[in-house]
Amino acid sequence: MTTMYAALLRGINVGGSKRVPMPELRTVLAELGHTAIATHLQSGNAVFRSDSDDEDALAAALEHALHQRFGFAVDCLVRDAGYLAAVADACPFPAASLEGKQLHVIYFDRPVDTSRFADLEAETFLPEEFRLGDRCLYLYAPDGLGRSKLAVALGRPRHVKGLTATARNWNTVAKLVEMTRG
Repeated sequence: MTTMYAALLRGINVGGSKRVPMPELRTVLAELGHTAIATHLQSGNAVFRSDSDDEDALAAALEHALHQRFGFAVDCLVRDAGYLAAVADACPFPAASLEGKQLHVIYFDRPVDTSRFADLEAETFLPEEFRLGDRCLYLYAPDGLGRSKLAVALGRPRHVKGLTATARNWNTVAKLVEMTRG
């Protein structure tokens, strides 16, 4: 039995550094034995089918292969179709009535406790808000991520130290759910 997955690469193709062309990412995934491979945008989103049921092992293999191919480290998260759909379904914000740039999901490599963000005073950042989910954080930033003071605060080392984290806007979240359904 095979499973559809999404690979979420962190920090590639931003500002001219860590260039990973999507055709080469697809090749790397194929060389790892995966099938039904497709990419979305240039920011490190790929879907694939695999016989493995170990997300962490899939991520580690992809990280190793990317390092071998490109000569630099790329953090990767791999999540199955069911998880991606559950994250979208559990969104605590009215996703259908918001623009994609206003809502983001920050995916983490493991569960995150609310105590990690306890020093953030929610009222200071209104109307921006966040909620924790299953290995993720939902961020509502009405003026977009680039202008978000809350996003800056959430990204401070004391909040993300020791975590692998990568953000996707809601349009990408929805597209990856759609792409992994097949």
